[in-house]
Amino acid sequence: MSVRVATAGSGEKLILCLHGFPESAISWRHQIDPLAQAGYRVWAPDLRGYGGTTRPAGIDSYRIESLMDDVTGLLDAARVQRAILVGHDWGGIIAWYYAMRHATRVEALIIVNAPHPACFEREVRHWRQLHRSWYMGVFQLPWLPEEALSAGHGCMIGEIFRRMAKQMPDDLIQLYQRQACEPGALTAMVNYYRAALRGGGALRQRRLGYPTIHVPTLVIWGVQDQALVSQNLDRLHDVVDQLTVVTVADAGHFVHEDKPEQVTRDLLMWLQYHGRT
Repeated sequence: MSVRVATAGSGEKLILCLHGFPESAISWRHQIDPLAQAGYRVWAPDLRGYGGTTRPAGIDSYRIESLMDDVTGLLDAARVQRAILVGHDWGGIIAWYYAMRHATRVEALIIVNAPHPACFEREVRHWRQLHRSWYMGVFQLPWLPEEALSAGHGCMIGEIFRRMAKQMPDDLIQLYQRQACEPGALTAMVNYYRAALRGGGALRQRRLGYPTIHVPTLVIWGVQDQALVSQNLDRLHDVVDQLTVVTVADAGHFVHEDKPEQVTRDLLMWLQYHGRT
């Protein structure tokens, strides 16, 4: 694996920012420099298959276990035993699992619009979440999702952002479209979903159980998320024992893009309050 990482700062504490679908490390552009100026070393990688990072072939290469191994590899490359994980969407899912399976390597956890797996399992049994997750079923099909998402130079990728983000510059949307249309990129991106469902990753993790997360955890949630219902926050205290939840009423799924100043301020205030500076 070769991983492209955006880096800033030189502090002793590492913050590792994990992006979601269908973005890349640049999605953290509003947070990287302020966090570095606050004294942190900040790394924002392109996840496996995205941007400038290696795109291994096959669904099995995108198992959640492999995605967690990538996090371990990044921490080892940074020569740190523990890091503060920040994750959005798929990056948040990886961060949730990593905090459960590799607890000794996580100092604190910050989640941006990504449901805890136990809460999502509960909510997807209800129509309110199930009908918003229809695309996950479509993504299980071979080749068709890639064809649809790549049509018109990634027009559908652009529509995802235009529909779900309150404010995102056209040049950034075009960048995401170009990145998605690079050879093999869309297959890699969709394989996250295939590995979780068709590949059995979600079932394997369910069988392992969901141990309580004991590290300080901040969840920032854009309430107008069109992909995830806010009920995913219900009973989150049952599985996280040091939990802070901040809801942003006028933001959606890409809350760190919609309200970058607010999200950055919330991150820094929470980190300072919990002595992670």
